[in-house]
Amino acid sequence: MFATKRFRMLAAALAIVLTSAGIAVAVTTSASATAKPAHAATPAWKHHHPKLSLNRFDLNGYVINADYTLGRNTGNTFQQTYGDSMVQGVPIKGPYVGTKFPPEDYVAIPIGHHQLYITWLDPSTFAIVDVFVMNFKTHTVYDYAPGSASPESAGTIKVVHRGATPIP
Repeated sequence: MFATKRFRMLAAALAIVLTSAGIAVAVTTSASATAKPAHAATPAWKHHHPKLSLNRFDLNGYVINADYTLGRNTGNTFQQTYGDSMVQGVPIKGPYVGTKFPPEDYVAIPIGHHQLYITWLDPSTFAIVDVFVMNFKTHTVYDYAPGSASPESAGTIKVVHRGATPIP
């Protein structure tokens, strides 16, 4: 009686092992039988992000209107006129109209497809005066102007005049 029970248990264990092995063979056979592309697919992030770089972008000739709907500059529109190395910001709509701002140095760096990171610097101290992230595809701007407890602003941009170099 014990031998029969042991035999049945051994047969059941053997059946489980053979079934598992059969499933494993079937899975690996079907996986290796599928067609494979001639080359590996390019990861999605490589399509959206350029190679990491600190190459500067020349905004000379660009005139950009930044219209703010959120944050510190809500209700204001500033026209930014870019030269070789300097920029002039002029309020053209909103409470700051009539305010005179000095020209500033700028550095623009492409950070993505149709996106620029732009920093305005005081020409005498190199202190950061204003920082922008502009997306020319979605026409959005994010602005950080140090000097207050709430320095952030966001809104939309419109290119009024294009410079000689297209936005990357």
